[in-house]
Amino acid sequence: MSKAEARCLAVVRIRGTVNVRGDVKDTLAMLRLHKANHATVIPATPTYLGMLQKAKDYLTWGEISEATLARLLQRRGRLEGNKPLTEEYLRKMGFKGFEELAKAICSGKLTLKQIPGLKPVFRLHPPSKGFKRSVKRHVAEGGELGYRGEKINELLERMM
Repeated sequence: MSKAEARCLAVVRIRGTVNVRGDVKDTLAMLRLHKANHATVIPATPTYLGMLQKAKDYLTWGEISEATLARLLQRRGRLEGNKPLTEEYLRKMGFKGFEELAKAICSGKLTLKQIPGLKPVFRLHPPSKGFKRSVKRHVAEGGELGYRGEKINELLERMM
């Protein structure tokens, strides 16, 4: 996975908090993934990729498309006070809509932290019809954990 390939990664925590090593727990806290079925969007920098490798036994991640990010912001984006993210709020911030905000985030011009009042974590439902495979094995071994590339979009659609 090269830097030009992936500019914007979606990260979903799959496994819970029981028996998590201290260093992995700290890494998950830095990613703001405190509970299962929480997701965030991060840039694909070497620092973040190292954090993902550290916590790979609890997460799944991949390149998020702009359309999926726009839907995620629209359906699951929350402002402080647990208010939904609205088009009206985006217009006040200078964006025409969710698609324009998603494009700015995916191009690296903006991060979730830089949007005032927006919570940088998305609280998702468990996937509809459940996980297809084991949540204790990596994708390469026939499970759900680890790097899954473009298929993260399918998982996020099922979790919204």
